Amino acid sequence: MDLNLRGRRALITGSSKGIGLAIARSLAAEGCDVQLVARTQSELDKATAAIRADYGVAAVGHAADLSDSAGVKAVAAAAGEVDILVNSAGAIPRGTLLDIDEARWRKAWDLKLFGAINLTREIYGPMCQRGKGVIVNIAGMAGERPDAYYIAGSVANAALIMFSRSLGGDSIRFGVRVLAVNPGPVETEKHINDTRRLAKEKFGDENRWRDVMSGLPMKRAATTDEVSGMVAFLCSDYSSYISGASILIDGGLLTDSAVGVRRG
Repeated sequence: MDLNLRGRRALITGSSKGIGLAIARSLAAEGCDVQLVARTQSELDKATAAIRADYGVAAVGHAADLSDSAGVKAVAAAAGEVDILVNSAGAIPRGTLLDIDEARWRKAWDLKLFGAINLTREIYGPMCQRGKGVIVNIAGMAGERPDAYYIAGSVANAALIMFSRSLGGDSIRFGVRVLAVNPGPVETEKHINDTRRLAKEKFGDENRWRDVMSGLPMKRAATTDEVSGMVAFLCSDYSSYISGASILIDGGLLTDSAVGVRRG
């Protein structure tokens, strides 16, 4: 399906690897000119060069720390006019309330939560003035499924979901759509490395990392393409009646009736 996105300008954070990079590539495949944001310029250079070669669109990278307000403002100024903003930066460590001290908690939230809110503030105003635009915040399934062992992530994702719903319910009056996308487990490089460690602990063999996923309803994690394809669709005019919504991509995990049985 041609999503009619050709020529639109997209800004994607956390996009030198993982879900963010997959989203940048999906939007580029639809003809969007893309601007990628991450901390490391060398990784951005590699990603943007590949996108230009593969899709023939404009692709540039902005190296910035979005946990710092000065970095946010610099990216917004460099990006110029943006039709699509995807906030995908930030990974929050697992741990209980007693595991995650204040400094570590604040550092994680400054990027994942406040980085998204602050960059949205910078991009949202000009979008409203032009009367068009789409903002997609990549939160996570933990925002809908409380997890005491991922408490900082659960609470941040819940806040980002509610931020998207709250803003998206009003933004549509100005022609701007705001949404949240909540992936469950996704087969990124980080996910594979984490799962290898679990496989080593559980089976004594890190190469059995896929077996760790056998308890999921679909017995696997999502691919990055399954997430990025949904984001591209939501950014298109085919989704023009959707704003303030939260889209779950979890392979049925949140509503898996067997989870309650396994937990007793």
